[in-house]
Amino acid sequence: MRMRINSDAKGQNSVKNYNAVTVTLLSLLIVFLGFNFADSYGEISLNNAFLLEGTGYAVTHDAIKNSETNLSLYTRGQSGSNIMSTIETGFITLNDESFLITELKATMLREGKYIRINGIVQGDNNEAAISFFGRQIEESQNGSIYGFTGRITSDDTYKIIYTAKLDDLVKFNLSENSQNKKPVIEITKGSSTQGIGSATGSVNSLQFRHFSQDKVSVEPGTTITITNNDVVSHSILSGIQNSDRHQQVVADGRISTGEILPGQSMDITFHDAGFYRLYDPDYPWMKIVAYVYSDIGGNVILGQSRN
Repeated sequence: MRMRINSDAKGQNSVKNYNAVTVTLLSLLIVFLGFNFADSYGEISLNNAFLLEGTGYAVTHDAIKNSETNLSLYTRGQSGSNIMSTIETGFITLNDESFLITELKATMLREGKYIRINGIVQGDNNEAAISFFGRQIEESQNGSIYGFTGRITSDDTYKIIYTAKLDDLVKFNLSENSQNKKPVIEITKGSSTQGIGSATGSVNSLQFRHFSQDKVSVEPGTTITITNNDVVSHSILSGIQNSDRHQQVVADGRISTGEILPGQSMDITFHDAGFYRLYDPDYPWMKIVAYVYSDIGGNVILGQSRN
């Protein structure tokens, strides 16, 4: 009997020692993973513009609808690790029904690891309340991927399930015209053919580039020069996104270059603050987005890849 007690005591001590070692190893593993997890995320800076584009589904008990979101965010303030953002413009769709942004706010939690979006969007005949929550699930050199869940409440309450990309915009040095010192965006040679690479002939498999930069962030009143390095004429208009798949963008009259012949240039001026979607109506795959806001820390050209 005494030997069995000693044996049991040894067994209990072994279990205790095993549990202690397991807890220690798990603690070290959690700490290790925690540091790696924290280090894997990029920092989202203040006074900068971002584009959140997502697709997925809106689900009720009776139906599943395709849904798309396209929002422009501008980071303005920070409280602790939370970054407050305004959503300047954009849209959310439920099948063929489009809701435009009227009053939405976004908060980037823990410096961008999570995003919370709340507010109101306006449809043709009704408005909807939005409540989204996204968790960053992956990132690369040209942006971060989030998984979103939440609700859209209009005539019914839809549970949404999205995958969305937040562009991580990076500042580039401005290309300047030697005569007028204006920022220059070049139309790439061969842009009239969908799916080309860069002017040097290299191809980015993630994104075909038809302009020297695909995103611009400037202050109101800034004039930039569009130079046509292609072999055909182009014209650049500004427009709003349309849910019609055959005419995805409709001109809004704010920017119109007219015809730009090969080798020629045309100036455009962003008079008003806001979000501009620039495109060529003859070659609809050619697009630029422009974020025109004051207090951006200097006029910059933005892109999607780090150099």
